[in-house]
Amino acid sequence: MTSDDRVSPHPHDEDGDPRSSSFSGDGAEGSTTTTTSAETSGETAGRAKRSRRKRKQLPLWQETILLLAVALALAFVIKAFFLQAFYIPSESMVPGLQVNDRILVEKPSYWGDNGPQRGDVVVFEDPGGWLGPTAAEGPSNPIAEVMSKIGLYPTGGHLVKRVIGLEGDVISCCDEQGRILVNGQPLDEPYLADGLQCNGPEVNGCTADWETVEVPEGQMFVMGDNRAQSEDSAARICDPAVNTACTTGREFVDTDLVVGKVFAVVWPRSSWDWLERPATFADVPDPR
Repeated sequence: MTSDDRVSPHPHDEDGDPRSSSFSGDGAEGSTTTTTSAETSGETAGRAKRSRRKRKQLPLWQETILLLAVALALAFVIKAFFLQAFYIPSESMVPGLQVNDRILVEKPSYWGDNGPQRGDVVVFEDPGGWLGPTAAEGPSNPIAEVMSKIGLYPTGGHLVKRVIGLEGDVISCCDEQGRILVNGQPLDEPYLADGLQCNGPEVNGCTADWETVEVPEGQMFVMGDNRAQSEDSAARICDPAVNTACTTGREFVDTDLVVGKVFAVVWPRSSWDWLERPATFADVPDPR
């Protein structure tokens, strides 16, 4: 075997162990180079993390303002498109809704081409002259006024009534049992206040029957559940203070004024309740 066939020992390996050939160059220098690269990489990563932390952290006052701005924006969106709080200012919806009850109104049910349905309890803007000066004013406290703007406090200038008739319907009062009729179909209304002589406004002791013309396009006929004390559509055509027959003309409400449908009483706790559309309205026939 020639000298070329033998494995040459590593210059620093006195025993000539061929396993030493797996290392190239000076071992000490290679180790130093590897350690230095790792340290440099670690330092670079550390600086990057510290830089990111510095960019993300804001002073407490700035974070507070940012959070408040986001909360207000969300409140505006929720009020405009989803939910809004109101309070009951009068006895017109007793017994279901008591004075000062806090109610929630939802709006998605009336999105798009959908609108109020017979039997819905709705909140709508005053069509003009239906509310007294006090009820129309709303909150007077500056903080409450700001909160009402974003839907976090009940607002004034609105009415709460039940939808009785819609476009094309004819509403009349009353049959032999004192019931309101819609398109000739009498309504059984268990939600009404007790002690009523008839389910229409008690004009002249319920002796003055009345009937509307067809509800115009885009409008509705509404009544409070406490028929004896409600500023509603029937009150516009039947004034108990006037000893005359009821006359139709200005009793309808534009559906564009509707804010939304009442679906829950949330305060006080003793009044918690969910509102549903009464079954009696499902029997009302379509207008002729």
